[in-house]
Amino acid sequence: MAPGKETAQREQRAALVPLPRPAEPPDPNLRLSDVDEWGRSEHMREIARRIYDPLYRYWFRAEWEGLEKVPMTGGALLVANHAGAIPSDAPVIMHGIETELGRPVYGMADYFFRSAPYLGTMWERVGGVPAHPDNALRLLRDQGQLAVVFPEGTKGPSKTYTDRYRLRRFGRGGFVEIAMRAGVPVIPIAVVGAEESMPIVFRLPTVARALGVPYVPVTANMLLFGPLGLLLYFPAKFKLRVLDPVTFDVPPGQDRYSKSRVMDEAEKIRMHLQETLYDMLRERRSVWFG
Repeated sequence: MAPGKETAQREQRAALVPLPRPAEPPDPNLRLSDVDEWGRSEHMREIARRIYDPLYRYWFRAEWEGLEKVPMTGGALLVANHAGAIPSDAPVIMHGIETELGRPVYGMADYFFRSAPYLGTMWERVGGVPAHPDNALRLLRDQGQLAVVFPEGTKGPSKTYTDRYRLRRFGRGGFVEIAMRAGVPVIPIAVVGAEESMPIVFRLPTVARALGVPYVPVTANMLLFGPLGLLLYFPAKFKLRVLDPVTFDVPPGQDRYSKSRVMDEAEKIRMHLQETLYDMLRERRSVWFG
């Protein structure tokens, strides 16, 4: 066979061999793990629920009233009183709604948690989100999620036992403005039991300033159990009452809302929660048995 003809046949056969397809760019919406954009992992939440459930059911014996007022779909901002040196109310609320209603709840808290080594990552994996208005809007308005916020801030958990169940100011009512902008209801939740689960006897302000933390408590748990008291809660009976959703007759998505209206609405919610707590305390027969 002539060299020219052989070369032509080789070129013809090569043309019939399909070239490899170029790699397709990765789908930006495809997640290689179950960690969402907030850092929450459903796998870690499932592990946390299994570990926490005995504490929820048999130690705190949490009892809900009005849980049907939490919507099964759409965004809503849950607002509750906050107490205990290491607050026990946040995990009780999140666990209760997730197990009873099957809806995830994102807990909004101070940036301090995110900055803490290891604790910050674990906090995000189980549903913690830094408390910032932009984060709240994305969760509530854009994604239709449930978020829980504690308007007392660190003033609630830092209360001593002598001030138990006396709600502190709800700041400037930022949670109301967020709900207005997102067009979602505020759902107040009154919690009884957290105050007694880890009561503060006194605080160490000098140590707190040196460490750069909001407060350093000395709890009854620490006085009774020593170092173990840092982690061991008292078995106080938890009762949680979900109040009627609060809606605002204003158009969502505005850049500004009346400051006086926002603060008035926040104070109404605070007073309603305070009165409900007093009613629940009058009905309670025992700290330990409800």
